[in-house]
Amino acid sequence: MTFTTKIKEEMILIDANPIEAISELAAFIRFHAKFKNNTITLVFENANVAKRIYKFIKGIFGANVNITVRDQKRFKLSRIYILEVKDKYKFILETLNIEEEDKKILPNDYLLETEEEKKAFLKGLFLACGSISDPEKGFYHMEFVAKTKKEALLIKELLNEFNIEAKILKRANRQMIYTKSAECISDFIKMFGAVNSLFYFEDIRIYRDHKNMVNRLNNCEVANQEKTIKTGLKQMEEIEYLRANNLLDLLDERVRLVVNYRIKYPETSFAELAEIISMETEKNMSKSGVNHAFIKVRELIKKHKEK
Repeated sequence: MTFTTKIKEEMILIDANPIEAISELAAFIRFHAKFKNNTITLVFENANVAKRIYKFIKGIFGANVNITVRDQKRFKLSRIYILEVKDKYKFILETLNIEEEDKKILPNDYLLETEEEKKAFLKGLFLACGSISDPEKGFYHMEFVAKTKKEALLIKELLNEFNIEAKILKRANRQMIYTKSAECISDFIKMFGAVNSLFYFEDIRIYRDHKNMVNRLNNCEVANQEKTIKTGLKQMEEIEYLRANNLLDLLDERVRLVVNYRIKYPETSFAELAEIISMETEKNMSKSGVNHAFIKVRELIKKHKEK
């Protein structure tokens, strides 16, 4: 069972009131059905989603629904469920505001006035043409597929109303409305009460975020270590210059102390070197004190080279 199927299985466990059922059914039929010869045809691979839509059509319209079950073999044997509705065909389309000639999208001011209706419409959309990638695959992706740009814009606007930022991309002869935001996907799953799927998604998200944070910290630590070693080597070169030119005696006592400890500990950071000096000599030394000592070293070298 795919992650998308698991989410849908959880979503349909929650009952819908009559208003929600109409909005959900309107979205599902509009984005999933085929219309031909005064017949609405719906094809399902998920038996539970088929039962839910069948229940809505019977409950809202009292229409007769013909059910066909077929086994098909593509890559593996699977069962599909076909619902055909001829009874009350025009009445259903009119009620759901789907025009038979050009199959116009539901206008924004019809059936979608309240937040309750908009959420139900989005739920029907996801059941009809939505999917969410399994976060275990290493990326976050939620998408809806629409036939026209007008439909895509409606989906995008509805998602935006719930702070789910989405983009539209044309793919072949379809429009894909998608988001790669983990936070937006999490909010979407939460909105429809798919608790188990939400926990699964968030567990992986938290683990991945923690892993990324650890990697960033490790990278920073490695970079700092490389910087410390590079600085230590540069200072050792400066000390060698002082030795070669008999300049060490020109440094004051405190700077010579730092220089001697740098020779003993060439790969330590300024902070570590200051701590070692303070512990071993009982002379208070700070990180800035170590830095100041090597400023004095560089100034002496500069003056000597100028002469």
